[in-house]
Amino acid sequence: MKSASDPAQAGDTLQCDLVIVGSGASGLSAAVVAARLGLDVVVAEKEPVIGGTSAWSGGWLWIPRNPLALAAGQVESLDEVRTYLRAELGNSYDEQIIETFLAQGPRMVAFFERETEVKFFNGATLPDFHGNLPGAASGGRAVCAQPFDGRRLGKDIALLRPPLDLVSPLGMGIASGADMGHFFNMFQRWPSFLHVTRRVGRHLMDRVRHGRGMHLVNGNALVARLLKSALDLKIRIMPASPVVELLRGQTRVEGVVIAGPGGRTRLLARRGVILAAGGFPHDVLRRARLFAHAPTGAEHWSAAPRGNTGDGLRLGESAGGVVRDDLSAGGGWVPVSLVPNPGGADGHFPHLVERAKPGLIIVRADGRRFCNEANSYHDVISALIEMTPPGEPLEAWLVCDHRFIRRYGLGRVRPRPFLLGPWLRNGYLKQGRSLEALAQACGISPQGLRDTVERFNGFARQGQDADFGRGETAFNRAMGEPAHQPHPNLGELVKGPYYAVRIVPGSLSTFAGLRTDDRARVLDGERQPVPGLYAVGNDMSSIANGRYPAGGFTLGPGMTFGYIAAHDAAGVPLEDAP
Repeated sequence: MKSASDPAQAGDTLQCDLVIVGSGASGLSAAVVAARLGLDVVVAEKEPVIGGTSAWSGGWLWIPRNPLALAAGQVESLDEVRTYLRAELGNSYDEQIIETFLAQGPRMVAFFERETEVKFFNGATLPDFHGNLPGAASGGRAVCAQPFDGRRLGKDIALLRPPLDLVSPLGMGIASGADMGHFFNMFQRWPSFLHVTRRVGRHLMDRVRHGRGMHLVNGNALVARLLKSALDLKIRIMPASPVVELLRGQTRVEGVVIAGPGGRTRLLARRGVILAAGGFPHDVLRRARLFAHAPTGAEHWSAAPRGNTGDGLRLGESAGGVVRDDLSAGGGWVPVSLVPNPGGADGHFPHLVERAKPGLIIVRADGRRFCNEANSYHDVISALIEMTPPGEPLEAWLVCDHRFIRRYGLGRVRPRPFLLGPWLRNGYLKQGRSLEALAQACGISPQGLRDTVERFNGFARQGQDADFGRGETAFNRAMGEPAHQPHPNLGELVKGPYYAVRIVPGSLSTFAGLRTDDRARVLDGERQPVPGLYAVGNDMSSIANGRYPAGGFTLGPGMTFGYIAAHDAAGVPLEDAP
């Protein structure tokens, strides 16, 4: 029997029922569901490893009224959820798409829990991003993949994309929530020190025995669980096999052409093709067309895998599909710092965690704050874009004191006991004995920075941010430091030396994608389905139309519409799922 990753031979013409282009969580969701419904499925992946951006993500799915929340007694009406989404989306609320997502998302979660190796835990305390909007919830609308023992994949662990090295110390994934809290508090609390010691010890042993960590968490666990499910269902996985062409018959898409290691292979698909290739975060030309802040496409630095270059969108367009250009934002923005890499291109570090902790601010070159630092990553960059005058560079600085950086780190700079020196020497980290000296090192207004820190320190002592309301929403507070008083998000910058890291606009995902209907079928310019062609994940245009209501709003709809597309391709009504 062939391995799941055996390549096809050049010149072959192979047949199956359904081809999935891409192997992130959305594509693997479609693959697993379709195989469970009886289809012969092939997953073609451009990269030598599978998982895409999903394998680097937090692994959260926003699925209101999911079965885990209901089982925990977190019951809410659909009207509450609709109220929040209508407040978020305004006139761009697509009722048919949203209603389909809200109805099928919980069924998708139940299907994977019941039929596969994918197991979730309830995000009981993970709030929506915008708690000041009507209908926002303080928890119970999200699920995350449970940790997974990578040893259960056997030799096929080699197929799994490792965690993002920039954010994973020693290649070790750290789960959000309690696990991460222990790492931040390892020198403050004895139980946290013991937890971290055990985690690091196990990880180092796994590195010796297996060449990588085997305690998988976050998105790495989600992809691993999907991969295990796919292997159990005998789905054929084809890594290093980019799809370069759609095969089109007289009436429908009939398959793909794969440019594998040995040449081109035709793969005929009786039930169709699902595009799930990860959007266009590294397609410079399309970024220039769809990102207003990046007129040449180069003024943007994505933290997604560099192989995500818009292949799925180009394939969809070749069959008559249309990429939407009318969204409020073309991508899911995130602050990124550029990490020097002597051996190649700079790394792109996504700042997801430390911004909400007490003792850090973000300023522009004038030394002034411009946003609530504890808001979502998308909101912070949206504010930077809005507040930067034309002609000025889109950049800002994360600023903190010595206590902060030794406890929480700063971007790629790890907290104690890791050293600061290498990052000072390569220029990534700036230091000043005083705020004025730090400002000089960064090209920031010294007086502006001094005035801002003095004002912010007053807010920290009072426990209230009078300028930007930092800490006023449940999401802000959840991302802060629970034990810090008088407020989990507000702390003074008083202990020199002071430090700063420059941030620029980046993204984790793209929102602009192929226009689809509520069955994930790609639509042409006349808004008619292209027979045999589907798009899910970031190849499908975001159902939030460029808004970002909550964490997990990429993977939640992505896996849900993967589930829906698989049923449509199999000809199985959704209510008849096994």
